[in-house]
Amino acid sequence: MKNILTVAESAARDAGALLMQHFGKVIHIERKSDQSLVTDIDKMAEKLIIDRIHSVWPSHSIIGEESGQSESGGEYTWVIDPIDGTHNYVRGMENFGISIGILRGNEFVAGVIYLPVDNMMYLAEKGSGAYRNNKRLSVSQAGSLSECTLLFDSGFKFGYNEKIDVFRGIAPQMFNVRMFGASVRNLTYVSEGTCDVLIEFDDKLWDYAAGITIVNEAGGRVTDLLGQELTPDSRRYVASNGSVHDLVLNAVRQYIR
Repeated sequence: MKNILTVAESAARDAGALLMQHFGKVIHIERKSDQSLVTDIDKMAEKLIIDRIHSVWPSHSIIGEESGQSESGGEYTWVIDPIDGTHNYVRGMENFGISIGILRGNEFVAGVIYLPVDNMMYLAEKGSGAYRNNKRLSVSQAGSLSECTLLFDSGFKFGYNEKIDVFRGIAPQMFNVRMFGASVRNLTYVSEGTCDVLIEFDDKLWDYAAGITIVNEAGGRVTDLLGQELTPDSRRYVASNGSVHDLVLNAVRQYIR
């Protein structure tokens, strides 16, 4: 796996350099069918990453947010979000990054997230720990909800009735709540102990494929809203420091539909 992480890190850094060259200067923006935004920079960054992967492992499969899925029949599948937080990127906000998750079959085995504005590289391989710029990561030690900072759903305006019910039920139990609009930032905050809990209702695979490995390897826990193990088909999940995970699930279950 070391070679895979090395290639993923290199591709993420080069894609990040591309993003920074155009940050604040994006001209061509399209609106997709789900009303999310895509820029020409998303497409360029994704192509850069895919070309880098296939130059080394042409048989590996790819799932890209912008290019879709290529089935090559390889053991590994790379899941790429070239700009997670495109809306932030377009508006000049700094909460965006590159996400590259790696699956072996349906198992999440490695993840790379790069936040180019702050030059922060997050790496994790299953069984080997999680790191930010070569420093080992650990989740927080918060043991009660009243100590926790909650990160809440990135797409709040969609299906908001259920989300409002959950939010109304759980937010008063927390120390505070933040919304950053990018799973790469949310999941890395949990992994490094800056925040304690993330609740998402409609994340796509490319949003979380890298981040859940990083959280797990930092000592945290990620499950769906019912407490089941995440699969590549999952969309709704809780990521936490592990200590408060069951408390969060118990609170969420009262309000989900």
